[in-house]
Amino acid sequence: MVKMEVHDLNLWYGSFHALKDINMKVYKHKVTAFIGPSGCGKSTLIRCLNRMNDLISNVHVEGRVLLDDKNIYDKDIDVVNLRKRVGMVFQKPNPFPMSIHENITYGPKLHGKKKGLDELVEEKLKDAALWSEVKDILGQNAMDLSGGQQQRLCIARCLAVEPDVILFDEPCSALDPISTGKIEDLINELKRHYTIVIVTHNMQQAARISDYTGYFYLGELKEFNKTKKIFTNPDNPETERYITGKFG
Repeated sequence: MVKMEVHDLNLWYGSFHALKDINMKVYKHKVTAFIGPSGCGKSTLIRCLNRMNDLISNVHVEGRVLLDDKNIYDKDIDVVNLRKRVGMVFQKPNPFPMSIHENITYGPKLHGKKKGLDELVEEKLKDAALWSEVKDILGQNAMDLSGGQQQRLCIARCLAVEPDVILFDEPCSALDPISTGKIEDLINELKRHYTIVIVTHNMQQAARISDYTGYFYLGELKEFNKTKKIFTNPDNPETERYITGKFG
């Protein structure tokens, strides 16, 4: 089942044409990975999926991005609610400078939730595979956690507002291999309940955890298909050169 669709999407930063005629589908309860060289449009596209690019001046977007068949760029869209439904985890862990407990409850409180907050904290920390490590220090400042713990806390914070889709923008690039493995295991668990899109420079990671993969180059989506097909028998010679290390 399709959760999101991108139709004829173009984006400009000023006069720079950063995304060119992107068309693709994001499937429900699957992991979709974007791969390609730095600066080719992967992160720009993922930020189009919850309109994070709106926060950048001099950006112009054309085309449609559908979430459950509704164009998120329609004028009547509540962007705050959109970002609740399409959450994001960034490249570097960015916990709020407050307690672990407050990090999880911040979003729900903002959206009016007042009851059951302690239960919510436990549930989401368990979902993020962090509860056993922090259950006795919930009042401690989140900044005191390790990098890997901070990233899992940011995932739990994202889950706390009950999104439909979670966007991961290179979530493991600042983490050690052990923490990276934990995040990958977590993503595999989360896709049972959420739709996931991940940007990664690590092709092995894309091959390990994704169901679908898109290869980007110079603002164009060169190929999009099931991950196994992309990594074993791509249709586009450019994709093959990239995944076999012959690129450039």
